[in-house]
Amino acid sequence: DTFLLKRGAYDAPGEKVAPLTPAALPPFRKEWPANRLGLARWLVDRGNPLTARVTVNRFWQMLFGTGIVKTVEDFGSQGEWPVHQDLLDWLAVEFMESGWNVKHVLKTMVMSAAYRQSSRVTPELLERDPENRLLARGPRFRLAPEMIRDQALAVSGLLVEKVGGPSVKPYQPEGLWQELQGGKGYEPDEGDGLWRRSLYTYWRRTVAPPSMITFDSPTRETCVVRETRTNTPLQALELMNDVLYLEASRKLAERVLHDQPEEKARVDEAFRLVLGRRPKAREDAFLESALRKFSAYYQAHPAEAEKYLQQGRAPRDPALSTEALAAYTAVASLLFNLDETITKE
Repeated sequence: DTFLLKRGAYDAPGEKVAPLTPAALPPFRKEWPANRLGLARWLVDRGNPLTARVTVNRFWQMLFGTGIVKTVEDFGSQGEWPVHQDLLDWLAVEFMESGWNVKHVLKTMVMSAAYRQSSRVTPELLERDPENRLLARGPRFRLAPEMIRDQALAVSGLLVEKVGGPSVKPYQPEGLWQELQGGKGYEPDEGDGLWRRSLYTYWRRTVAPPSMITFDSPTRETCVVRETRTNTPLQALELMNDVLYLEASRKLAERVLHDQPEEKARVDEAFRLVLGRRPKAREDAFLESALRKFSAYYQAHPAEAEKYLQQGRAPRDPALSTEALAAYTAVASLLFNLDETITKE
């Protein structure tokens, strides 16, 4: 039996209570079992107006930066009213009628005219709709920390796409755990554990992964469904110096050196893999100039080239010239640091 506790005291039981859903929402049917199965059926019942709406609103936030209801964590009386009520309702119905098919509803959103617009903004539009709630332009915002890391792993060929399993321990700065937690410290995994999706990264409440926190990942001490996004120098330093991004740059360089026979084709392919488009003439000229500069430097400083390539534990291709690999790695690192790489436009 469960009781209301008088003033919250564990040893002062009051009125006996039974499990039930809020009276403001559709009633719990008598034929449903009074357990988790019954609760699940109530949640996805067509008479429940909240589940589908809340879910598609969070998908919308993920793709557009802000939900149709901005307060994605609060659909109650204290939350914000939806800016497109009919759109929210239509998406909710579409989601339910598709059999709660997440892929279907996400595909519907990304193929919409609203999503596929350019993110360019005019002074008039910015003054009228600074937060783009009216969707007169495409969404533009920085990617989530997990997406930034996983994107670097994917384009470099390092990403391990295994699904499920225990948490893994990717790279972290040496000595951090000893300073904050004590004990023998943090022991990174060997092999595939270093390159699993960020979803599987091991978290400890008192020592969260610093690369995630730098890009505004919640600490997980509380449930956070509306992300904050900042722009700080630490984020640039992370992309320029973190072991994972330097290792990903090296593997991307190896990839294009193997796949493309000519210098220009290699630069173009690296650009396409990272940004999803071909470089413009001005961008092409800049990258080729950067490659020549890096090549000249590492030809003159072979020891520096060797030191630069020692980041990470992924095996290195011994058949490739150290100086050439270092030069292309520097170009790949430059690409990973572009604003367009970490920004959804």
